[in-house]
Amino acid sequence: MNDVLEATSPATSLSGPATCVTKVELRVSCKALLDRDTLNKSDPCVILMVQNDGQWIELDRTEVIKSNLHPVFGKVFSLDYYFEEVQKLRFEVYDIHGTHSIGTRDDDFLGGVECTLGQVNRCCCLTNPFLPAVAPDLWSNNWDLLSVLSSLFLQDLFSKSDPFLEIYRINDDETEQLVYRTEVIKNNLNPVWEPFKVSLISLCSCDEDRKLKCLVWDHDSRGKHDFIGEFYASFREMQKISSGNKVSWDCMNPKYKQKKRNYKNSGVVILTDLKLHRVYSFLDYIMGGCQIHFTVAIDFTASNGDPRNSCSLHYINPYQPNEYLKALIAVGEICQDYDRFPFTLSPLVPHSQVSHDFAINFNPEDDECEEIQGVVEAYQNCLPKIQLYGPTNVAPIINRLAKVAAGDGNIKDASRYHILLILTDGVVTDMADTREAIVRASYQPLSIIIVGVGNADFTDMQILDGDDGVLRSPKGEPVLRDIVQFVPFRDFKTASPAALAKCVLAEVPSQVVEYFSHKAISPMSPMRDLPTPILSPVATTPTE
Repeated sequence: MNDVLEATSPATSLSGPATCVTKVELRVSCKALLDRDTLNKSDPCVILMVQNDGQWIELDRTEVIKSNLHPVFGKVFSLDYYFEEVQKLRFEVYDIHGTHSIGTRDDDFLGGVECTLGQVNRCCCLTNPFLPAVAPDLWSNNWDLLSVLSSLFLQDLFSKSDPFLEIYRINDDETEQLVYRTEVIKNNLNPVWEPFKVSLISLCSCDEDRKLKCLVWDHDSRGKHDFIGEFYASFREMQKISSGNKVSWDCMNPKYKQKKRNYKNSGVVILTDLKLHRVYSFLDYIMGGCQIHFTVAIDFTASNGDPRNSCSLHYINPYQPNEYLKALIAVGEICQDYDRFPFTLSPLVPHSQVSHDFAINFNPEDDECEEIQGVVEAYQNCLPKIQLYGPTNVAPIINRLAKVAAGDGNIKDASRYHILLILTDGVVTDMADTREAIVRASYQPLSIIIVGVGNADFTDMQILDGDDGVLRSPKGEPVLRDIVQFVPFRDFKTASPAALAKCVLAEVPSQVVEYFSHKAISPMSPMRDLPTPILSPVATTPTE
């Protein structure tokens, strides 16, 4: 029996221009479901569960489709997507027999599949023997960041005025929210206000037919502005200008309309230009197939202590992971949903030769590890084979990865972006070279995350982060963009691994968007119908 559960995500919208939190819609369908009924076909329904604090909680459920083994559900599941979090999902399919709540003893459980939202966004097919696929057909529709560029002017039939215009969005509860206020044009009956930009989510909450209340005032320096008139518009009306039509509105003053028999208007507001500028989100690039190449650099300097000693930061405790492993797993579990591409940082002395950049699996020809567990195993296996040494030179690994990223940067599409995770215990010895390396790397598709392990003085790391000022090279050249995020692990010793991952990865989505926007590179077309599954989720066997 080849059962298939598919999920499509045709719409995403950013919650606002200041964040990269994305609203994702999942539409589900099934193929070749188990037929558990004797006389009729199954009546399937899908329940979406999300994991919260280790507990599975029902988020929503589809409608029941009668007698169908290949149902396409109309229900849309809506979720907030966070790159920096592992968002675990579980799809459960039931054959419904009664009118009571779904999941009772009367209903047949057909199977379930677990995955993460990151996996759904990255892959086309999740499989297992019972419900073998969750396949996204991903399309982005970020109307909330569709910028509007417009210029308006007023034709006033009366005395000279100092006009300005206000645009209000009328909300669902009939309240009014000011969207934009133009500048004042002094002593002018035919003002032309400066073009302005406003996001579509601010303008009309992404509803093209939402009413916009526009007020025109005659400015008074004391604040007692004289009301000239008003009109109502919508973004759909504004878009008519793109087809060559003249778009204008009569500016009406209700008081004049009641008192004056021949009153027509207090002027005409004309839309003279409207340009749509698309601003893409992080998820647009991920859905377009952008691979996040994840590189791990681990500090093997002697200051960490002998790994055989329980006081060492590299000591492998059989009962709990050391700080290096905790940080590695917390961040790596997020990034592995998008790609895996680990290196390691040095120094060490294999064969009596110091190296500041070597493959953690000792195979420079094939230095990739399989998911985060592969990196963990390579780290544990290499510890007995190396001698910890010094000094702590970070520039070599940054330069190495920046060179790789530069090669990808020469490709004129949004197919690859790199994340370098550096785990280190102390002060950087080659600080000047590291600053120079970061400035050079800021021009490449690369983000750098530094996690400070242990209790050393991490002042230099704070400087590299650049949150307190623009990082500059020793020659004074500033970084093109802020690509470094530093977090001391000691601040998260009592917190959950998810809290650490959320902190260190929170800036990555905006850094990805910033790089491709600077290069004026649009996302590639959303991936569709990949030929084979690219991961195996946890499956639950249906009971007989």
